[in-house]
Amino acid sequence: MMLYLRLFWEFFKTGLFAVGGGMATLPFLSAMADKTGWFTQQQLADMIAVGESTPGPIGVNMATYVGFTTAGIPGSVIATLGLVTPSIIVILIIARVLESFRQNKYVDAAFYGLRPCSVGLIAAAGLMVVKISLFHIDAWGGGAGWWTQFFNWKALALAAVLLVLTRYVKKTKKLHPIVFILCSALVGVVFKF
Repeated sequence: MMLYLRLFWEFFKTGLFAVGGGMATLPFLSAMADKTGWFTQQQLADMIAVGESTPGPIGVNMATYVGFTTAGIPGSVIATLGLVTPSIIVILIIARVLESFRQNKYVDAAFYGLRPCSVGLIAAAGLMVVKISLFHIDAWGGGAGWWTQFFNWKALALAAVLLVLTRYVKKTKKLHPIVFILCSALVGVVFKF
């Protein structure tokens, strides 16, 4: 029972403070991994890859996955409810007093001020994904030739190919992003990274 309560509480906090969408939950999930031990940073990177390539919001997908791996189906339901409950509460409150919110200059200014916070959370999530995906941080400064082990060469090569295909090759840059997601997933499975 305590595990279920903790799952709900940890994801409730994540849902409450992750303003800006699913990617804004990533810094909170990274901290949760270190704090609870429910998953590792590498598992988080894998969850991001799967969450980005499956339908639905990434935050909800990740809450469901962590809940399931931690406490089975009840855990997945509880973690997901924990993540979405703050949004539901806020939406209900805003819907109740919508007109006064629209007219209130302080509320308008507060939402305007939240925009940079949201951008910062999303940028932090992006940097975390780059760090986990493209580099082996634990190899930093680890003796002679450490820099050859520091870079995840397969992931860097895939990123470079994707950059070229999505930006510079006329025939492929107009393709739908799902094509690149599926191809990247296939390459990741084939080359085991």
